[in-house]
Amino acid sequence: MILDHLGFSPGILDGREGQSLTAALKGFQAARGLPATGKLDPATLRALAPYASLRPVRRLTLDADTLRGPYVNPIPKDPEEQAKLPSLAYTRPLEKLAEMFHTTPEVLVELNPGGARIAPGAEFVFPNALPASRDYPADIKPEWRRTLAMLNVEAKVPEADHIVVDKSEKVLKVYDRRERLVAQFSATMGSAHDPLPIGTWKINGADTNPKFHYNPKLFWDAKKGSDPAMLPPGPNGPVGVVWLDLSKEHYGIHGTPEPQLIGRTESHGCIRLTNWDAARLALMVRPGTRAVFRE
Repeated sequence: MILDHLGFSPGILDGREGQSLTAALKGFQAARGLPATGKLDPATLRALAPYASLRPVRRLTLDADTLRGPYVNPIPKDPEEQAKLPSLAYTRPLEKLAEMFHTTPEVLVELNPGGARIAPGAEFVFPNALPASRDYPADIKPEWRRTLAMLNVEAKVPEADHIVVDKSEKVLKVYDRRERLVAQFSATMGSAHDPLPIGTWKINGADTNPKFHYNPKLFWDAKKGSDPAMLPPGPNGPVGVVWLDLSKEHYGIHGTPEPQLIGRTESHGCIRLTNWDAARLALMVRPGTRAVFRE
């Protein structure tokens, strides 16, 4: 939880050890000049000690605004059918609450045994993903501001000079002008069919709460005879809540409808982050930010 607050995201907050937590620890250790062991060794515990006052979980009371939809359930798998929907919203309140607190529905069920009803006035225990600040830049669109606040995205973030997508480590690293590692996110990147485009590119800009132009010619696994389709926006869309367009045509850094799979599956060549991490990254980069993709 502390690592998530500091911008060294393990992806899902589930309290479990694994490759994503190991990678997040290595990133934090490298940023602090510690040996990158990926373990909670004594030196790392000392570096984390100043943040020990952050509670790992919070008990909060649900309200009507938090639970308000829209919801779409079920969401068809066929892009042509998805294009007919008004949005690719969350399927149910539990899914929305899980994304708000950077976790999964399964973890929320574990934290709240007994089948508590999801309704205004109910108390629930959540991973403590609440940000220190929601004072987002004044020039961002109101709709994007609402998305950032809903996803509990930290507003006070360092400005990125460049980012590095490291295929071997399955992470996206953010560096400032002094070459200091200031953030790191678990990522899914490329596949045998659609390899990560190794090289140096630039971020052209951000499309927030984007629609998605589905072009079957760009997907090797598209259903034969599929037609192009414009899919509506929503967190359950193919690129989630934000698309960071790259100077490499057809490639971008974006969110996902399946945060639990980040770092564990393959992509069509793009770089996929959880929705909350992609949104945080969008606050850190600018048009022209250099993006280095390496093996």
